[in-house]
Amino acid sequence: MDPNTGAVVIERYTVVDDFGRTINPLLLEGQVHGGIVQGIGQALLEHAVYDPDSGQLLSGSFMDYTMPRAGAVPPFTFSTHNVPSTANPLGVKGAGEAGAVGAPPAVINAIVDALHRRVELRHIDMPATPHRVWEMLKGIH
Repeated sequence: MDPNTGAVVIERYTVVDDFGRTINPLLLEGQVHGGIVQGIGQALLEHAVYDPDSGQLLSGSFMDYTMPRAGAVPPFTFSTHNVPSTANPLGVKGAGEAGAVGAPPAVINAIVDALHRRVELRHIDMPATPHRVWEMLKGIH
């Protein structure tokens, strides 16, 4: 977290999850990686902005709606601790939401931890944009 700009850099990201019996480990890992990037984007960048008077979406294109790029995310350490499901004959479990569900709270909690150490704050709304983080660091909230 850069105190002059509020920019947040994720230095490392580790995920361990239980997907039951894995049919295609490479596809599974790619799916989780995509979900993690989606969740990081939600936590740090993505924000739907509407005009308060008309309700018109103001961030309706990728010119206005920031999404993470490959250079903004770290390499991921991915591991499984699979226990086959007893609820179906294949022993599989869902995987589609795994990365996207865990990333926002992991990233926001890391930011809150860092902010608490510096300025004793215990909450920040998503997205934790550089401007919002900078405001928190400067006590403008």
